Amino acid sequence: MKKTYRVYQVDSFTRERFTGNPAGVVTNAEGLSDCMMLKIARELNNSETAFLFPGSDGEYDVHVRFFTPLCEVPICGHATIAAHYVRALEENMASRVVIQKTGAGILPVEIRSENGDYTITMTQGEVIVGEPLPLPVQEDILAALGIPKDRHRKDCPIAIASTGHSKVMVGITEENLLHSLKPDLAKLLELSDGIGCNGYYVFTLHPEEKALVHGRMFAPAIGIAEDPVTGNANGPLGAYFITYGLFGNDMEEFSFEAVQGEAIGRKGKILVSVKIAGGNPVQVKITGEAVTVFKTELVL
Repeated sequence: MKKTYRVYQVDSFTRERFTGNPAGVVTNAEGLSDCMMLKIARELNNSETAFLFPGSDGEYDVHVRFFTPLCEVPICGHATIAAHYVRALEENMASRVVIQKTGAGILPVEIRSENGDYTITMTQGEVIVGEPLPLPVQEDILAALGIPKDRHRKDCPIAIASTGHSKVMVGITEENLLHSLKPDLAKLLELSDGIGCNGYYVFTLHPEEKALVHGRMFAPAIGIAEDPVTGNANGPLGAYFITYGLFGNDMEEFSFEAVQGEAIGRKGKILVSVKIAGGNPVQVKITGEAVTVFKTELVL
């Protein structure tokens, strides 16, 4: 028997259509097989598409699964923002906390209703920040990204950080260089196999500006040449900052704004908040806005 699925295209980390990070959302995905979800994600051709399934009484309100055009991933920041934005619209929600089940665990999402629209805050998964990668590997990563060694920030060792879906953190000295990068995607793909991490987040720091961070994220191993605005890069970056002491760690919370997507014409902004205990990052939240680009139906 055929079923009609509700499909949305949503731009996350922005209120302006055709900017920020586009995500697909299927709000009534019950009945879709893994194979069919992958086909839908491939057809929509966003970096991720979120599929929403019913919750379980007393455990969680909604189960969200995330697919790139190539594979399922445990969690995705911008697609989480998109999924809960659309769900709030469909259900005309008041401000509340929703519990979602994801591949990175069961986590809260804060829905804030204001002026007839919504802002979404996502609590990310377990915070893990690794030791600096071996120097030869760091040099290979810089070469693959097209970054001269003298443009790498020495106070930013290249290391892997995760809040559910890991990224390699690469700090550089100049924003002009950031926006001119043309990485060797085949080499990054090869390196991903060796280090067990599929994404590379290159960033510059601007403590004199409202937006502390400007960044770009490349993840060819999961079919994403460049992701416009990445929750699963900027969130772990906050934990990385605290672990490596870039802005101190003697506070209870550290927050900053990041801008991403400028180099590919899809600028968006994201707010990151890191809870700190005993000098260590223990919880990361990201906050973003969203806007619906279109809604359609798919009969299968």
